[in-house]
Amino acid sequence: MRREVLLTPGPVELHPRARLSLSGPQLHHRTEPAREAFLAVREGLRSAFGTAGEVLLLTASGTGGMEAAVRGLFSPGDRVLVPVSGKFSERWAEIAEAAGLLVDRIELPWGEVLDPEAVAARVGDGTRGLFLTHSETSTGVLNPVAETVRAAKAKNPDLFAVADVVTSLFLAPVAMDAMGLDAAVAGSQKGLMLPPGLAFVALGERALSALRPAGYYLNLARELESQQKGEGAYTPAINLVLAAREVLAVLLPVLDEHLAEKRGQNERLYALGERYGLRPVPAQGGSPAPPEFRSPATAAFYLPEGVAYRDLAGAFLRRGYRIAGGQGPLKGRIFRISFMGYFAPEEVERAISAFAAVLEELLGP
Repeated sequence: MRREVLLTPGPVELHPRARLSLSGPQLHHRTEPAREAFLAVREGLRSAFGTAGEVLLLTASGTGGMEAAVRGLFSPGDRVLVPVSGKFSERWAEIAEAAGLLVDRIELPWGEVLDPEAVAARVGDGTRGLFLTHSETSTGVLNPVAETVRAAKAKNPDLFAVADVVTSLFLAPVAMDAMGLDAAVAGSQKGLMLPPGLAFVALGERALSALRPAGYYLNLARELESQQKGEGAYTPAINLVLAAREVLAVLLPVLDEHLAEKRGQNERLYALGERYGLRPVPAQGGSPAPPEFRSPATAAFYLPEGVAYRDLAGAFLRRGYRIAGGQGPLKGRIFRISFMGYFAPEEVERAISAFAAVLEELLGP
């Protein structure tokens, strides 16, 4: 079977160091080498998240980390605010509702960049939590999280701000403590260029003080006690932990350069799309959003008039590439292309050439 190159916003093309690590022998998770790796990854991720707090590893997807954070920091009946402008901000609302929280939704057009002051205007004295999505890959938006948290906490300093940084960690600047966040969640199958299977939950000082035992498997209080000793409370995906250690050792020393490279790759996709008249999805006030509000994780475009997604995706597949379509109300209306995974420079050039060839095939030169 011919291998497809993934130009999708997760899962992604794996880092070579991850591939090499995953080909090694199985390590038992209750051994000293495993504990050393576990602690090293937690420390590396603490640096990546930009927090002086703790980072916990869960054998789950990013969604599992989101649910663990909701249940560990909030109680049924707590009132929380969720701006919904895409699939993953909508997921925050759904997880919070499932946990018995009282959710105030701010319904926005999908693809619209958050307005910090408009969000803050909905914060009340009884608002205990604010859930934000930094990189909304369903729309390609990079939201102004720091500004939104600052405006919200000016209204209510006691609220807890939690962000999904699943597709911004290792792709856009993330500095959890400096951004005013109390907790943040990410996953392995995105910017870290690993297979799916690990969720990362970062907890700042206030979140650690408020952490409560909740649930069984996704119990962050129980995990914290175990992970401070270098072990998960339950069987961890130790092979992925070992692979994470290898990739972090390469990425962290050059993180700024890596972020600039990823942004540059993504902007090349936007430049090519716009050259062919494609309309970007990220919007601000009804107009195309400036580049600083476009997530480096994925380029999202509305489909050209008269072109069906299946035809565009098929044209990519004939060239050996898999892309992603829209979700929710954008299903059948947009397409998404991502360099989130590992791509050598020559692979980037081949993929961009394939994108141009697809557009020429469907739209003409």
